[in-house]
Amino acid sequence: MSKPISILGIFVADLTFRTDRMPLKGETFIGNSFKLGPGGKGSNQAVATRRAGADTIFITKIGKDTFGEMAMKLYADEGINAEYVWEIPDMATGAASIVVNEETSDNVIIVVPGAADAMVPDDLDAAEAGIAKCAFFLASLEVPIPVMQRGLEVAIRNGVPTILNPAPAAILPDDVYGLTDYFTPNETEAAMLAGIPVESVDDAQKAAKIFMERGVKTAVITLGELGVYVRNSEISQHVPAFDMGENVIETTGAGDAFNGGFAHALAEGMPLLEAVRFGSATAAISVTRLGTAPSMPFNNEILDLLSK
Repeated sequence: MSKPISILGIFVADLTFRTDRMPLKGETFIGNSFKLGPGGKGSNQAVATRRAGADTIFITKIGKDTFGEMAMKLYADEGINAEYVWEIPDMATGAASIVVNEETSDNVIIVVPGAADAMVPDDLDAAEAGIAKCAFFLASLEVPIPVMQRGLEVAIRNGVPTILNPAPAAILPDDVYGLTDYFTPNETEAAMLAGIPVESVDDAQKAAKIFMERGVKTAVITLGELGVYVRNSEISQHVPAFDMGENVIETTGAGDAFNGGFAHALAEGMPLLEAVRFGSATAAISVTRLGTAPSMPFNNEILDLLSK
């Protein structure tokens, strides 16, 4: 068994509404279904890494409320180390409203981080002992940027490689790029951060070059159905996506699945391109299922898809 993976992010309760189309401005109409379940990018990534086979440490803050109880039950059920999941009285646990178009599988999401938004950089110093024993540190941008940056700094000073999933996209301080070993935006985030359109593999190649010039060691840009583009000082490679055809149901958790699977594969010592394929397989399975955390596949399922 490899060392654990530590993940910084948020938990939110996903309130998912499924409809035949997206509502128009000012419009009220009847949807098809509703489901309440666990979500949040970091939390989803923690479930993905754990189910892929990695020991996983999650770092966040939640409220002492019903949604917080949902979070703690999830981590107990999944076997995720919640030592650094702090419960904050008098603050609400985060929530996300997700509207899924059942005709196209597209979605729109509003996230309110709740107690996780109260995280401060010192919290990452408090979690340093946990981070220091890990094979990788994975962060996203749902926590305040100074908190994310401190997490990267704590990992670096303990010799722990870093993965930054810059989602949801936000302008980053220049020095964050130099703290990032693996930078994993999707095409929308890459376009926003690079300042150029990213609609093709060639566009992704240009964006990756920009990120590397800013200090990123390896750029891994996910492109949905187009696959993944990978670039570092030694590799410039397009990795095709798995074709799940008509089995695609919901893409909400795909990015989190990719990052979780990718982190686990790296921690297991897989070569970079194999790790990307492992992450891609993890994401491919997730889009054939409803929900975010519940859609994350287990190791045997991922290996089965990779073997086909």
